Amino acid sequence: MRPADNRFAMASLLLGGVAISGSPIFVRLSEVGPISTAFWRVALALLPLGLFFIFRKDKGVAPESWRDRLMLMLPGVMLAINLAGWHLSINMTSVANSTLLANLAPVFVTVFGWALFRLPITRAFLAGLVIAAIGILVLKGGPSALGGGALKGDLVATASAMFYAGYILSLGRLRSRFDTLRIMVWGSASAAACLLPAALIFESTLLPSSLYGWSIVLGVAFISHAGGQVLITYALAYLPPAFSSLTLLLQPVGASILAWWVLNESIGVMQAAGGLIVLCGIAVARRG
Repeated sequence: MRPADNRFAMASLLLGGVAISGSPIFVRLSEVGPISTAFWRVALALLPLGLFFIFRKDKGVAPESWRDRLMLMLPGVMLAINLAGWHLSINMTSVANSTLLANLAPVFVTVFGWALFRLPITRAFLAGLVIAAIGILVLKGGPSALGGGALKGDLVATASAMFYAGYILSLGRLRSRFDTLRIMVWGSASAAACLLPAALIFESTLLPSSLYGWSIVLGVAFISHAGGQVLITYALAYLPPAFSSLTLLLQPVGASILAWWVLNESIGVMQAAGGLIVLCGIAVARRG
């Protein structure tokens, strides 16, 4: 790979990380509720995906049975629960805590992989898990602080990471048979179908009431959800595998900086130290 190409891939990785980091900021600034914002996030992003899929000549293997169709919809159900939970947690705890704990997904992927498919767990993974647990304690201010503050929001963010792990595992089972774009279209469509009734039932407003409100949901759909994923996927196709761990660091760090800059959300010494320990734990666990 030429140095110029390498620099372009690295710039794409960093820009994609910043784009994804902006999603919790968009959620906080949205005129509609967190579940409605999650609906617009996947529904609007589905438009370019669907158009590209419709006009593409090679559509790959098509689903042959209802079982195939249900399996293609499963990642979208997991994604819908993940996004609804994560968006709710953003309004219940700090952006830094919510984004950091939502990035525990790789840990749950390994745990679920062991429980469901008997995939081996290494000592490095267990060491990373212990480090991450210690970091969460420090993040919350020690064991004495676990009972107060925004604990509910932190728990919701952690639960959302579990469903994102389910989303990743279900994608892995489908990828051996179906084309990536088909999986993304089906997943986005089923996620939108799950989020729409939830938004209508639990929130008072689905439609933004101003141009500003529409710009926020368009931003989270096209900049963070679609744009960020495309940039990172492009970059990781050209960069060494070790750079995939960097994507774990970009989102919580970038989100914390943007929350401080845009939302005036300060980060304490204990929170910063705990966050760094959790990130180290996730990195060690993922390498294991």
